[in-house]
Amino acid sequence: MVVFLADDAGWGDYGVNGNRLARTPHIDSIARDGVTLDRFYVCPVCSPTRAEFLTGRYYPRTGVRGVSTGQERMGLGERTVAEAFKHAAYATGAFGKWHNGSQWPYHPNARGFDSYYGHTAGHWGEYFDPPLESDGLPVRDRGYIVDLCTDRALSFIEAHRDGPFFCYVPFTTPHSPWAVPEAYWERFEDAPVEQRATVPDREVLDQTRCALAMLENQDWNVGRVLRKIDELELSEDTIVVYFSDNGPNSWRWNGGMRGRKGSTDEGGVRSPCFVRWPSKLPPGRTVGEIAGAIDLLPTLTSLAGVPRVGDAPLDGLDLAPLLLGTAEGWPDRELFSSWGGQTSVRTTRYRLDSQGRLYDIIADPGQAAPVTVARPEVATRLNRAVSDWDAEMFGDERSADSRGEVDPRPFPVGHAEFPRTWLPARDGEPRGGVRRSSDAPNCSYFVDWTDLDDSLVWEIEVDESGDYEVELLYTCAPSDVGSTVVLEFGEHRLSGTVSPAWDPPLYTNQDTLPRPPAESQMKEFRPLSLGTIRLRKGRGPLTLRALEIPGAEVMDLRAITLTLLP
Repeated sequence: MVVFLADDAGWGDYGVNGNRLARTPHIDSIARDGVTLDRFYVCPVCSPTRAEFLTGRYYPRTGVRGVSTGQERMGLGERTVAEAFKHAAYATGAFGKWHNGSQWPYHPNARGFDSYYGHTAGHWGEYFDPPLESDGLPVRDRGYIVDLCTDRALSFIEAHRDGPFFCYVPFTTPHSPWAVPEAYWERFEDAPVEQRATVPDREVLDQTRCALAMLENQDWNVGRVLRKIDELELSEDTIVVYFSDNGPNSWRWNGGMRGRKGSTDEGGVRSPCFVRWPSKLPPGRTVGEIAGAIDLLPTLTSLAGVPRVGDAPLDGLDLAPLLLGTAEGWPDRELFSSWGGQTSVRTTRYRLDSQGRLYDIIADPGQAAPVTVARPEVATRLNRAVSDWDAEMFGDERSADSRGEVDPRPFPVGHAEFPRTWLPARDGEPRGGVRRSSDAPNCSYFVDWTDLDDSLVWEIEVDESGDYEVELLYTCAPSDVGSTVVLEFGEHRLSGTVSPAWDPPLYTNQDTLPRPPAESQMKEFRPLSLGTIRLRKGRGPLTLRALEIPGAEVMDLRAITLTLLP
């Protein structure tokens, strides 16, 4: 089985859905040779959709509350589709963007995947020659991030060609930053954009061009995987799935639907979804019944004859009868979409938006003319359904806006089976005058550390008492070398000196278009071995502060790494 997941691609970004500028022949072929779930719904943003795919449950049940600062973590009681296939003796691998937790046991290697290569955070700031990880260890390969992750997926498929495998390829594109290999950009740079966004005056044409160029690169990589399973004579018995995690990340053509990424309207949550299985599924079939990411776990385990692992109630349905064309009397249902305090509900015919306005989506896919007054009984029923769903999913938490805050759950440290723990700036709390390098925390670093009253704090829970090697990822100008810093946890402390100087320029090889202001400009960080600290089992703040600052600043800090020593 191969599951492709695009990051921030809209329903309208594909040739098969009518886009006349995009060239996506390999992705389109999955639809042509398989089944299209025409009305398929995901979440408005990334990590919630991934949690729903992995668990078959609405994301608020899984513990996911945001997209960064630890809020993207999927609760440890959840069991994943990968665990089900692993338990059934499948080799399991994930290659790309995870976005449901970085530290063990939130890490993909702890959630059912034997192999992992990619970045566990959400958006990533380096697409060319990126620093990534392989099963928890840092690696740096040369090339474009999507090509590199696909290389690893191809190696995994080759290595497990003689047995069953579950290969998950969550791509990083077309999520910003707007960065694509030059060969793809050349075709789009001056291309006319004839199909325009639903709100045309908000469309940035170069962003549309770059997103579609990124999709063409992604399509090429999908083609590489499809060719590999053809070469290995595995195509007939390999299920291939392709979908995206939310609506488009910029205003661009999306079939006239209202909304984009972040919105609970149709355009923010409708995703392509294609399922190909040549030996079982009828080619070219289109399923009109509504479906969603929550349905993929029960559907894929059913198709493969694999028992699910875990007994938490599922929200998703087994769509196998719809895919096979054997369903009779399929019932109407309600699918809920929620983000940022806004909830919408979709039925086969209607969408009730987050403001309580009812639309007949079949007649009015752009949500232009509410039918709330004309269909009061439907509006009343769906408003009640939304209220009940919100109460069940959020309870009293609905009134609190915790976006941007660090999740109160501690970050685990010191599991013997996964001794290296990465604590990035994203997961820490800056105190005093320290700030993150951008508003988007996922790929940020700490800057403006200038005062002895400043500190950086990570709330951690140490699983095993022992000695831990400490490494900092830092930059420091020559004029600022020599600060003394101390790392403290409970009664234990470790001090060291910030040296030598390491002051690289910001990268100039990353961006095709100017980087959005909320995203950090990246640079090369250097490891600094601080020494060894004793950590005692238990929970508490891990604090890094300065004892002496001879220059203007202490350093810029990307992350702390703690490695449990044998």
